[in-house]
Amino acid sequence: MKLGSLVLVLAATTLGFSQTPPPTTGDVLGSHDLSMSGTSHIQGAMSAACLYCHVPHSGSGKSALWGQTLSSQIYSTYVSNTAQNTTTQPPLGQDSSLCLSCHDGTVAVGQVTPYGPYIMHGSLPPIATMGSQLQGSHPFSLQLPLKDGPSLVASLAANGTTADQTGAVKLIKGNIECSSCHNPHIQSTDKLSPNFLVLDNRKGAICLACHDPNPRTVNGHDNPLAMWSIGIHAMSGTLVNPAANLGGYSSVADFGCQSCHVSHNAGGSGLLRNSNETDCAVCHSGGVNLSPAAPNVFAEFAKQGVHPFTTSTGSHTPGESVLLNQNRHATCADCHDSHAADHVPSFPLPPTIRLSQQGINGISAADGVTVLKPAVNQYENCLRCHGTSTGKTTNPAVFGYLPVWVVNSLDPLNVIPQFSLTSTSSHPVTHDRTSPFPQPSLRANMLNLDGVTPGRAIGTRILCTDCHNSDDNREFGGTGPNGPHGSQYWHLLERRYEFSQAAVPGGAVTNLFPNPDLSVSGPYSMCGKCHDLTQVVSNTSFSGHANHINDGFSCSACHTGHGMGGISGAITGERMVNFDAGIVAQNGTTPITYNRSKNTCTLTCHNTPH
Repeated sequence: MKLGSLVLVLAATTLGFSQTPPPTTGDVLGSHDLSMSGTSHIQGAMSAACLYCHVPHSGSGKSALWGQTLSSQIYSTYVSNTAQNTTTQPPLGQDSSLCLSCHDGTVAVGQVTPYGPYIMHGSLPPIATMGSQLQGSHPFSLQLPLKDGPSLVASLAANGTTADQTGAVKLIKGNIECSSCHNPHIQSTDKLSPNFLVLDNRKGAICLACHDPNPRTVNGHDNPLAMWSIGIHAMSGTLVNPAANLGGYSSVADFGCQSCHVSHNAGGSGLLRNSNETDCAVCHSGGVNLSPAAPNVFAEFAKQGVHPFTTSTGSHTPGESVLLNQNRHATCADCHDSHAADHVPSFPLPPTIRLSQQGINGISAADGVTVLKPAVNQYENCLRCHGTSTGKTTNPAVFGYLPVWVVNSLDPLNVIPQFSLTSTSSHPVTHDRTSPFPQPSLRANMLNLDGVTPGRAIGTRILCTDCHNSDDNREFGGTGPNGPHGSQYWHLLERRYEFSQAAVPGGAVTNLFPNPDLSVSGPYSMCGKCHDLTQVVSNTSFSGHANHINDGFSCSACHTGHGMGGISGAITGERMVNFDAGIVAQNGTTPITYNRSKNTCTLTCHNTPH
């Protein structure tokens, strides 16, 4: 008999949040023993367990002397825009078709020919019924010959062998079939996941028999698993609560691939247990699933300022362009590579990307289009959306008030020219600090969120997340997660920063803040992280600072937050002096001007001509 072709696709190994099959007692067949003495959910009156699948002398020419009536069901199988191999309908009477004769649910168990049907009692549990919609199940019965892919071990297509040195995980007639991963005759090879696996699957051993966790490039495509071995999900000893019903392993590392993926009946694309964000939320939204609990990232998304990942006008796909043109969305996978991401034990100096974003792609600041795989600097990942990409939007109800700068580029939402080395002045994000002018207000260290304790030393660069960050982030003394997930302040700003606003340009400012509050709770707190506001109101760098601030104007009336996005003959632009055209207007017919060397400007603001 060709026992190697017998297989039962019991998906309990990777069907997350579901019941565990009954334990094996006695016969190694376990729940495949359908006899009256067996432990299965469904039983018959026959005493010989083999006869529920095999008819030794009347197999009708089917492989493995198969007796159960085969299903004629047409299946919808796995599809992906990144898959190198396509699925076909499983050949009737071969390998996977034998398993599906019971487990697609269209043929009653015990419909054995020529001696049946047998009278059976009980029913298969939902976990063991696959149905015909197999889009959420691992691809099998592939179109041959197998094609190589960047995430596959090279030997799979080259010579039909897996990377499993024991030989337990194997191709069946050169193909991936149910019996590549399952042995229907032995339930508990994996004692902690007794689901007829051919191998102990701790740390994703079965998955890694076919999927390569090392760097590979095939047909111009890079391996998304290239940094798996050094990522937190492969190494974390964090315990998984058994109440989460993921299975029998104990830690995130032991669950391996199964922490996020399932082989059968997956709820999301890419065999994810759930949709992209929901999959991440299982562990990263507080709760009791992990011990100790991971930082509650998803609590940040309930705040006023938030990366709006729930938009319905575009969705993340693994095959999408790195530069996100006309597909505005912000999913976890846009900023984090779940296979590569690692814990951040300490914070390296800017502009280096943090370990939590290790392996993620980016866009070069040099031209705004060159793809970087992976991004080396944090800002390069931000430029996927905040650089030359098209389809960017402004919506005050979602993002907050946005100034309209008198001097800007054609695309005011493209931050590349604003931070460019050719910009008249800018915050030093994409290049080192180069200002030739004294900066008496600049602190030696950034202040932590309490506004008192010194944080990281101010060097020649800053990060995007030094301003755009969770308002309770851990890096600057809070207890929450780091990064621009959500903030109580608009524009995902880490601290309070008020924008002066007026009903009409040049008219009265409608939200003055007189008698200035220079504390960490005040309207200039974001600037006060790096700049000593007592120096500013002492006019150490500009003689008019005190008058403007005491009258209640915000920094935003005269200073751009990123840098000069363009060049103007009328506004010299040093010290990031630009003007919000929603606040100021021309002084009569004279264009709006600013000249640093003469320390003069020409404009109308708050109904006052200057």
